[in-house]
Amino acid sequence: MVTNLIELAKKSKQAAYKLSLLNTNQKNELLSSMAEQLIQNKDYILSANNKDIQAGKEKGLSDAMLDRLLLTEDRIKSMANAIYEIVQLPDPVGEITNIRIRPNGIQVGTMRIPLGVIGIIYEARPNVTSDAAALCVKSGNAVILRGGSEAFNSNIAIVDSLHKGIEKCKVDASIVTFVPTTDREAMLELLKLDDYIDLIIPRGGEGLIRFVAENSRIPVIKHYKGVCHLYVDKDADFDMAIRLLIDGKTSRPAVCNALETMLVHKDIAEKFLPVAGEALRKKNVEIRGCDITRKILTFALPATEDDYYAEYLSLIIAVKVVESYEEAVAHIEKYGSNHTEVIVTNNLQTSQRFLRDVDSSSVMVNASSRFADGGEMGLGAEIGISTSKLHAYGPMGLEALTTKKFIVIGNGQTRHKVDI
Repeated sequence: MVTNLIELAKKSKQAAYKLSLLNTNQKNELLSSMAEQLIQNKDYILSANNKDIQAGKEKGLSDAMLDRLLLTEDRIKSMANAIYEIVQLPDPVGEITNIRIRPNGIQVGTMRIPLGVIGIIYEARPNVTSDAAALCVKSGNAVILRGGSEAFNSNIAIVDSLHKGIEKCKVDASIVTFVPTTDREAMLELLKLDDYIDLIIPRGGEGLIRFVAENSRIPVIKHYKGVCHLYVDKDADFDMAIRLLIDGKTSRPAVCNALETMLVHKDIAEKFLPVAGEALRKKNVEIRGCDITRKILTFALPATEDDYYAEYLSLIIAVKVVESYEEAVAHIEKYGSNHTEVIVTNNLQTSQRFLRDVDSSSVMVNASSRFADGGEMGLGAEIGISTSKLHAYGPMGLEALTTKKFIVIGNGQTRHKVDI
């Protein structure tokens, strides 16, 4: 298997160079062909996904995991539409910026270029397969995909379909490579191939991401978990706060941008919490609250210290009443995961302070945490979310899959005098 992985990686590196030579129109034609094949092969993909769903139920996967794993006709259409959206996005490759003229007359600037070969290691989310492939192709990168065992059949079917689209355009199919095993040893070997792979992006639970970060010789984009907060300020609009709470917690609780904790200013707690508590109960959300919260909401369970660190990924929310804005920010700093934080307030000064004071990768004012998503932010389908600051922070789209090289344009200047 080691030899096979090395050969796969070598072919990816060779294909990456060829891909980097394609112009924007050629890459867009390639992406359109890939999207078209997803739709044409939807029955094949759904059949493969059904095998994974049945196997997942037999293994006792949680409802949250099964939801991440599930594909439907609409979700496949969404996968294809995400690729079409990427087609419409500006191509960052080749963009020249920061041109400046030096005293000696040379022009110095930067040009965006692909990173090379990107390894994606992910769990039971088969839509990542097409999203990652499309983003990498548009940004001129080859991609090596290592999916989880839960979605193995689905991923093979999706990659088969993408390959059909690639081959129709007479491009080397090695620009999208799928590791054909779920063996953990294979993943360990993949993480050692720093001669061929330029970046690793793990997507999944905290355990997977820590394993990858601790064992990789290759730079890793990290995003351990999403402990997202909603802070309801004393100057909040109650109706707005309830809408953002319900959308953030219940629209899709198993995703990383779902709310896990609500902080409420003490000045409004007695009026706001009964309304919020009733709205959450209607959505079958379990509330785990601080002592003050439980005095107001007698049905709430007691919150422990661990609850404020928790990423529930289910219909559970921790609630805490805070004395001040400063306490809310301090709570987020202590318990947050640098993912997404939201403030609800009509006070412009407070909202601007929140934007500056909170260090998370996405900070929202009067908007749902669910907007912390590449597609919603106009990046196209995201390749992941980084909560570490090198080299990207927040949702990662096309630009985050490129780097810059320096370019110098002169008319014969030399650094030292040359006698000829």
